[in-house]
Amino acid sequence: MDFLLLFILYVSVLVLCISVYCCLSGRSRSRLDSVFYRAEEALSYVLPTWLHSCLTSCFYTRSSAFVVLHLILDAAVFGEYTWEVLDYSLEMELHWMFVFLPYALITVNLYLFYKCCNSDPGTVTKSSEAFSTEMYQYDNVMFHQGRKCQTCLLMKPARSKHCGVCNICVQRFDHHCVWVNNCIGAQNIRYFFLYLVSLSFTALSMAGVIAGFLLQVVLLSHMMHAAYKDMEGYEELVGIVFIIQHLFLTFPRIVFTLGFLLILTLILGGYTCFVCYLCITNQTTNEWYKSRGLNCSSASARTYSRGIMGNLKEVFQPFTSHKKKR
Repeated sequence: MDFLLLFILYVSVLVLCISVYCCLSGRSRSRLDSVFYRAEEALSYVLPTWLHSCLTSCFYTRSSAFVVLHLILDAAVFGEYTWEVLDYSLEMELHWMFVFLPYALITVNLYLFYKCCNSDPGTVTKSSEAFSTEMYQYDNVMFHQGRKCQTCLLMKPARSKHCGVCNICVQRFDHHCVWVNNCIGAQNIRYFFLYLVSLSFTALSMAGVIAGFLLQVVLLSHMMHAAYKDMEGYEELVGIVFIIQHLFLTFPRIVFTLGFLLILTLILGGYTCFVCYLCITNQTTNEWYKSRGLNCSSASARTYSRGIMGNLKEVFQPFTSHKKKR
């Protein structure tokens, strides 16, 4: 039961943090920024100065810390999968294609991760300024004609935004992602979306293999039909709690990895669905967030939407200076 209580507490804290963030993000930006500022101020009194400085630099300047952390997590999960789950699963006669599927998916995912990290998001430069300003019409709600970026000193195209972390203006700016240490914009949103899809399926496939292996253990050991005597001497059939606790005591790292993958699949799956919704409605995260404060979500979506197929084509075949918008 100790494991179950610890796992329930872990999940509860994680869900609570996500819920609080979602509730705050649905309100004013100033309130969300205020919460982050107070949290950062509180951490400055607890953490050593060097550690606080490192954490601050990770969020406010370009840093490869989260890229390295991403790769470490991949290596740790796949290391555990290869070390323990792979051999057990093959011995349990799970289909080899099912067992090796996560390796194929992670190969595709790492390629897309590389493209997200190294692709130009759609930087607005002096040479591309004229084309960029003609790419989209100004809606005069979120984007107004004639405004200049105070940092780049270039005209601000519609749907663009200056990223304070990368110090560039980005066409069709979506957001700055610390996990890929790059902005997500017009030229690399397709890589980011496919990266999320492949990562979700990688976590799901690996969780499926582990769950299949544990299920085989339960079935082959006839654990569902086992019984025990309680404190009063009465015979009781084992329940799901007993089985989970027994599996955890027998395969602690495998069960913990499964729990981590299930939570990761839920979070990634939800976020992937959100990005998919933005793609098919031709919105960006930046526009979606701003529109909630301006109460103009539907108007903004109609301004740039070209139909589902047209919106997806714009994501996967972005406009370039050699292919002007018709």
